[in-house]
Amino acid sequence: MQEKLSGFEVQENQRQSWLSIAAVWAGGMICVPCLMIGGVLTSGGLSLSEIIISILIGYGLICLYMIFIGMQACDTGLPVSVMASGALGEKGARYVISTLIAIACIGWFGIQSATCGQAFAAMVAPLLGMESSPAFVSVSSIIWGVIMLATACAGFKGLKWLNYIAVPLLVIVCLYGLIAGITTHNGGAAISAYAPENSAGLVYGISMVVASFALGGVISADYCRFARSRADVVKSSIVGVMPAGLFMLLTGALMSIVTGQYDISAILVSLGVPVLGLIALVLATWTTNVTNAYSGGLALSNLLGFTESKFAVTTGVAGGIGTLLAAFGLLNAFQGFLSLMSALIPPLAGVIIAAYWITGNGKRENFTFSPGFSAPGLIAFLAGALVACITGGTFASFSGLIAAVPFLNTPFFVGPVNGIVVSLVLYVILAAIFPKKGV
Repeated sequence: MQEKLSGFEVQENQRQSWLSIAAVWAGGMICVPCLMIGGVLTSGGLSLSEIIISILIGYGLICLYMIFIGMQACDTGLPVSVMASGALGEKGARYVISTLIAIACIGWFGIQSATCGQAFAAMVAPLLGMESSPAFVSVSSIIWGVIMLATACAGFKGLKWLNYIAVPLLVIVCLYGLIAGITTHNGGAAISAYAPENSAGLVYGISMVVASFALGGVISADYCRFARSRADVVKSSIVGVMPAGLFMLLTGALMSIVTGQYDISAILVSLGVPVLGLIALVLATWTTNVTNAYSGGLALSNLLGFTESKFAVTTGVAGGIGTLLAAFGLLNAFQGFLSLMSALIPPLAGVIIAAYWITGNGKRENFTFSPGFSAPGLIAFLAGALVACITGGTFASFSGLIAAVPFLNTPFFVGPVNGIVVSLVLYVILAAIFPKKGV
C-alpha cells in the first residue's frame, strides 16, 4: 500500500513557488461561467454592494476549506483522490470518491469543450463562407478538446506556463471589453442609475458564488501538493482566487448592467473586434478546462489502481471521453447529472478535514488509513451529500420525487457548505465511537 501512495506523492524537487499555484487558480477563475454568475447576480436584483459582499463571503468560504485541504496535500504530497483514503479507507477513496471526481471532471471537460467548439464555429464559419452546422461544431469541439488535452497531459508545468501567458492577456481583454462597452453604451449613467427594487438577498448571492467554484475547492489538493509550505498554500489560495474571482464576477455584473449580456466574446464581436472576442473565449475556456482533465486523470489513475507514472495515459483517456461527449452532443442529457455531482463532491472536504485536522491533530505522522472501507467516513460523507442536495435544491428538478417526499427540497443557506459542515461534525462523532485501526 505504501508503494501505491508513494506512486502519487510529490517529491521535493517537484515543488513549485506559490505564485505558480496562484496562477493556476487565477486561470481557473477567469472564465465565461464566472462572468455569467456576475450577470445572474444582477438578474437576482442584488445591489452592487450586495454583489461585492456575496463574492467576498462566498469565495472566503471556499478559500477556508480549500486551504485546509491544500495544507494537508502539501504535508502528504498526495492528490485528493488518494488523500481521501485517510477518511474513507483505501477502497472507499478508490472506488467511491475517485469515481465521482473522475465523472465530474470528465463531464465538465466535455461541457467546456462543447462551449468553446460552438463559439469557435459560430465565429469562424461566416469568415470561411460556411454555415455553423452541427458537423462543423463537432469538429471544432474535437479540435479544441485535443488542444486543451495536450496541455493537461504536460502536467503541472504545462498548466503553469499556460496561465502565466493567458491570465494577463485575459485580464487586459476583459478590461478592454468592459471599458469599450461602458463608453459605447453610456454605461456610466446606467451603472450610477442601477438601483434594483427587489433583491434575492445575500444568501442567494453567496450560494451562487460558492456553486461556481465548489468543486474547485475540493480538488485543490491536486495542485497545492506542489506547494513548498503551508504558508504557500494559504498565499496561493487567497491571491489566486479572491482577486480574480472578484474581478470576473464584478465585470460580468457591470457588463450585464450596461449591455444586457455578460459574454465578453459576444460584447467584443458587437464592438467590431470578433478576433479579439474569439481569443478571449478560447483562452478563458482553455485555462479552466485543463484543470478538469488534469484532476480527472489523477482520479482515474487512482480508480484503475495505477500510480502517477501512468498519469498522461489516464488524462488522455479522461479528456478523450469528455471530448467525444462534446462532439456527439451527449452533454445535453449529462448536465443535470453533473449538477448532482457538484452537490455530492464538496461534502468530501468535510470528512477529509475532520480526519486529518481534528482526529489526526493536523500531523503528517498521524495520517493513517484502513485498506478497506471506513464506515465512519462513508456514513458521514453520504449524510453530508444528502444534506447538500436537500438544502441546495438539487432535487428540485425532480418534480415527481419532490411531490412524494416534500422535505427533499428544503432550501437553507448554501447547500455545499451545509454538506461540508454536516459531514465534518458527523465524522468526528463517529470516529470517536468507532476508532479506526489504520496503517
